[in-house]
Amino acid sequence: MTQKLTLEHAKELDRSDNLARFRNEFYIKDDHYYMDGNSLGLLSKRAEKALYTSLEDWKEHGIDGWMDGVEPWFYYSEKLGSMTAPLIGAKQEEVIVTGSITTNLHQLIATFYQPHGHRTKILADELTFPSDIYAIQSQLELKGYNYEENLVQVKSRDGYTLLEEDIIDAMKDDIALILLPSVLYRSGQLLNMKRLTEEAHKRGIIIGFDLAHSIGALPHDLHEDGVDFAVWCNYKYLNSGPGGVGGLFVHERHYGKRPGLSGWFGSRKDKQFDMEHVLTPAESAGAFQIGTPHILSSAPLLGSLELFEEAGIQTLREKSLSLTRFMMDLLNQELPEHGFIICNPAEDDRRGGHISLQHEEAARICKALKANNVTPDFRSPNVIRLAPVALYSSYEDVWNTIRILKKIMENEEYKQFENTRNVVA
Repeated sequence: MTQKLTLEHAKELDRSDNLARFRNEFYIKDDHYYMDGNSLGLLSKRAEKALYTSLEDWKEHGIDGWMDGVEPWFYYSEKLGSMTAPLIGAKQEEVIVTGSITTNLHQLIATFYQPHGHRTKILADELTFPSDIYAIQSQLELKGYNYEENLVQVKSRDGYTLLEEDIIDAMKDDIALILLPSVLYRSGQLLNMKRLTEEAHKRGIIIGFDLAHSIGALPHDLHEDGVDFAVWCNYKYLNSGPGGVGGLFVHERHYGKRPGLSGWFGSRKDKQFDMEHVLTPAESAGAFQIGTPHILSSAPLLGSLELFEEAGIQTLREKSLSLTRFMMDLLNQELPEHGFIICNPAEDDRRGGHISLQHEEAARICKALKANNVTPDFRSPNVIRLAPVALYSSYEDVWNTIRILKKIMENEEYKQFENTRNVVA
């Protein structure tokens, strides 16, 4: 930063923003600054329209909506998968929209965790989202292993980030499977997935990633990088709605591998209604579906993905990096004396889509921000996450967010609140 940033600077950036038109596609409250798109994205008008289309198909066709609707439900998961594939650098057949992030984790760990000989352990990290660890622990126990002995978690040296070197050093010959986040949910650190995949494969280890905090915020190259599998939710940067259906990726070299958890919607499409008691799995990622698709919580994703097709994931990444850089520069300019520590990496190639601020009063500061029409996110014990989202956030939004945060700190407005998290933080 070589010059003092001003409101006019923010407005000039907005005037030159070639993604600014997409803001009108979303329902945004006036004088409200939504900085929590990394937890739940806002509703778009096209997502709303897509949901109404499926409701109309149900109303008009009843059960025949599976084949005769405007958007036939029988192929809905595959269509959404093909639309998602360009965002993660995958072939269309390698992606399916199904389940939830945790049920998909259970499916793919059950499929790819095949302990044998001395290879019995699963490698993860100590900073990942707890649900991923719960799934690993459960799958280890289901295979008859004590998770305290067979779950290896890479330690963080600073409590917020990981070193790829430490992860690679932990890839011992007793590791059967690795599961890591692409972007750490608390600090926003982006891991080098290509490097980690190459190192895992050199050692004969299967590796998968949780893309919850990266899909829709930045491009991936899962197929070319050789990643074995990945899972994600669609309700953060992909704006599919609360509890929206998740997604999974399985590299084509694993086609034909029997799912660890079999269900009828994993059948080959032409065999599904034969009602045979021997599963004929689909020859694609579709094999890893379990139950009937949740159409009404899948439908909004269709409308949202249309926006991503038009905007382009690389263009979205460029704006996301610019927004978060602008926010960091403003924080350093306006709040140098108020105890904030930026704990996300500063480098563009190591930063995801959100800014992570450490502060001892984080919980009550978040409450004060909400009282001032800013929606942040609190992560225990002391982190404020702020996520300006490229599709609908403006530079002026970022300016006003930091202006309000400065007012809160200068006037000590946060002191009227308890420094404890709400039930939903």
